Amino acid sequence: MTTPPESGPTLDAASPLPPDIEAADEPTKVPLAIEDWLTVIIMGALALITFANVIVRYFTDSSFAWTEEFSVFLMIMLALVAGSAAVARDRHIRIEYFSESGSMARRKRLAQFGALMIAILFTLIGALSIRMVWDDFRFEETTPGIGLPAWWYSIWLPIVSFAIALRAVGLMIRRGRKTNYGSDTKESKDDTK
Repeated sequence: MTTPPESGPTLDAASPLPPDIEAADEPTKVPLAIEDWLTVIIMGALALITFANVIVRYFTDSSFAWTEEFSVFLMIMLALVAGSAAVARDRHIRIEYFSESGSMARRKRLAQFGALMIAILFTLIGALSIRMVWDDFRFEETTPGIGLPAWWYSIWLPIVSFAIALRAVGLMIRRGRKTNYGSDTKESKDDTK
């Protein structure tokens, strides 16, 4: 005969949460609320544009031509802004078998190495996309949907890429300062209080 799970909040139906849950975000110099609010604004704009297009299509059998172009741009921006938040919160993709095993020094170095690789990648993306923005501006490229200057959209790629790179550098610095990285023993948790 099975016993029911303990009462209280649960992660899923069978696992109760521990009573001392740590804060979700560690302190950063640049507030993480920037990415959070940008995500809310972008999602809201995307929902409003899509809803307006559905209403217009339903009542008039035509659609706003600009909605697809703006929606694609907003989805790309959403992915980049969410990527920045994921890097700042150290929630990027990794293989936990390697990143969570070994000594504390090894975990710390792997966390720093991962943040460094993210910083290098997005610095390269930002630097290479500057040329794309310049070409869009110089050759007066326009968007295929509504004919806006293409650089209005492409200018955001280097800006957000450099922001993600800076978030990764900040994460690398924070991981270098952290002393009890990833230890699951009760003693190390008590030392952080």
